[in-house]
Amino acid sequence: QVQLVESGGGLVQAGGSLRLSCAASGRIVSLYTMGWYRQAPGKQREAVATIINSGSTTYADSVKGRITISRDYAKNTIYLQMNSLKPEDTAVYYCWATGSYWGQGTQVTVSS
Repeated sequence: QVQLVESGGGLVQAGGSLRLSCAASGRIVSLYTMGWYRQAPGKQREAVATIINSGSTTYADSVKGRITISRDYAKNTIYLQMNSLKPEDTAVYYCWATGSYWGQGTQVTVSS
């Protein structure tokens, strides 16, 4: 069984920065593809960023150049560094991993 625990969400002003963390525990976690989704009220869940075991990454067009996904294998943790935040980034951010594992979500609110 895999467990994912997110942290780092909160309130930030437009133009500010925030770093989300997702700590994973369980069997063969280091071999999993992991990533972040987000969902705003009334909108579909959107894939934000993905990182595979080799370190390759993909990003949604809406966040390219402003966010970076990274992985700390020693801590079994992935991060989402978000800069130049916009009100449109306001959403609940979810961590996921191979095997349909999901975190509980962490709220990010960007004020203007």
